[in-house]
Amino acid sequence: MFGRKVSMFAGGLFFLVGALLNGFAVNIEMLIIGRLLLGFGVGYCNQIVVGSMIAMKFGVSGEGSFTKNEANLLLFFICMYVAAFAWSWGPLGWLVPSEISPLEVRSAGQATNVAVNMLFTFAIAQIFLTMLCHLKFGLFFFFAGFVLIMTIFIALFMPETNKVAIEEMNNVWKSHWFWRKFVPDTVNDHDLKPVV
Repeated sequence: MFGRKVSMFAGGLFFLVGALLNGFAVNIEMLIIGRLLLGFGVGYCNQIVVGSMIAMKFGVSGEGSFTKNEANLLLFFICMYVAAFAWSWGPLGWLVPSEISPLEVRSAGQATNVAVNMLFTFAIAQIFLTMLCHLKFGLFFFFAGFVLIMTIFIALFMPETNKVAIEEMNNVWKSHWFWRKFVPDTVNDHDLKPVV
């Protein structure tokens, strides 16, 4: 109704205001409102992009266009996807890595998380449309497969970090059935000093 450019600009504006509120937050209310605006901006822009791609593929009118019920169903599924991501994998991909590393290596662990996240986000952004053209609806099964792998990984290998003090994370890893093989029993002062 408003056109793609205005709609994407509005989504970007929500994203910008949300990011600024989060960046300058001085209380929990600012963080929550900022996160809501970020989620709305990202979700809104995602829907505009997907809607634009569908319009380019099928045309706005004529043969190949969706019925009103089909369009509503598609919009419902897109909204469900955005909401589910915003309540689960979206924020947890940033929160959990900041909680799982022991205090001594926390900044390095989070820096590695951000670098890997940005690298794969860039890669997916570059290949998504090409994969969509070649795999068509199969692309969504491709990503669903990775969601299945991630879910299995979380179920088997991720310890609970809720209400665990950062100083206690080493003990959590030591008590896990798989990770205890990789966590030393003691940390020497020598291990924590930088090598000159």
